[in-house]
Amino acid sequence: MSLKQWPSNERPREKLGRTGVQSLTDAELIALLFGSGRKGKDAVAFSREVLTQSGGLQGLMGRSYSDLRGIRGLGPARVCLLLAAKEMVLRCLRQKAFRSNVICDPSAVLDYLDVSMGSQKTETFRVLFLDRANQVKAERDLSIGTVDRATVYPREVVKAALEYYATAVLLVHNHPSGEVEPSTQDRELTQQVRRACATVDIEVLDHLIIGGGTYYSFRECGLL
Repeated sequence: MSLKQWPSNERPREKLGRTGVQSLTDAELIALLFGSGRKGKDAVAFSREVLTQSGGLQGLMGRSYSDLRGIRGLGPARVCLLLAAKEMVLRCLRQKAFRSNVICDPSAVLDYLDVSMGSQKTETFRVLFLDRANQVKAERDLSIGTVDRATVYPREVVKAALEYYATAVLLVHNHPSGEVEPSTQDRELTQQVRRACATVDIEVLDHLIIGGGTYYSFRECGLL
């Protein structure tokens, strides 16, 4: 049965108009983007299938173009719709994060980092560069590695910080496994970067590990 044959009070579009977008399920939201399903499945059933294969909405949003194209029924147009929707969310979160004081309002930065890094399949080491008001001036991925390792050199952090005239940096990397407890290498690298930055009077404000919908803060745990 196609969506047009559904009772009008059950169709996603009519449901949105009647009870608001918040009332839609994840599958119904995606169905509105797709507009139709595939052979043998209506738009909602197809969207539910895509979500199941991707590990839910967060898993779907963490997939790359090539990953999405590997899902049956997702052609270039639908993949582009999904990636465009994700990018709009990221840009909104990024703008909010960059306007916030990292110390006074860490939640804005954490929300942005969780969406942008939390579901990545490979480990990425990112640095946020802060001004004297502890607001983010810029960000840069200094290393993209494998499933369990991303190598970065302290001198690269210092060099980039000087380029942005940053007074402090926030170190971030993700653990694709979802386990955010720092490894011995994570602890050693943090101290190496801290010492390197101290030589040019730049503070390492924190080191965050993102994964599994949560985070680990070196500062909160007394390691900085």
